[in-house]
Amino acid sequence: MGESDSGLGIVHLLREVTVELALLQSEFARANGMHATDVRALICVLDAERAGDLLTPGRLGAQLGLNSAGTTSVIDRLERAGHLRRLHDPDDRRRVRLRTTEQAVTLGQGHFGPLIAHVLDLLGTFEEAEVAAVRRFLTSVRDTARDRGAC
Repeated sequence: MGESDSGLGIVHLLREVTVELALLQSEFARANGMHATDVRALICVLDAERAGDLLTPGRLGAQLGLNSAGTTSVIDRLERAGHLRRLHDPDDRRRVRLRTTEQAVTLGQGHFGPLIAHVLDLLGTFEEAEVAAVRRFLTSVRDTARDRGAC
């Protein structure tokens, strides 16, 4: 059995996918005058919004591995660019929550939308059990990477 037929072949293919996605993310950052960390920050805020939560600057900093000053710089850049807003928590006005703007969402959809549409079309050709296997695999890889401090 050759490497491409083994589990190691899948590992290498996954690495190739992550490299291509990182390049796409870098192109997005460059095209929109952002740092790579800015894009990661937007992704973190969008993921929290999708989960029905709004991140605080502290939680964002922890996810990005930044200190308070670095987190503030990222948030300031994104706010100046019109990609992020600081909102005061209605229950505790001292607490700030972060929300992406429609402008940021539109930029992201313009850049990543075609890939997302293609992936959704592709997944539509899979059987339910195949989609479940892909989800289980990717979730496990993500969780393992997080446990190792890679994310």
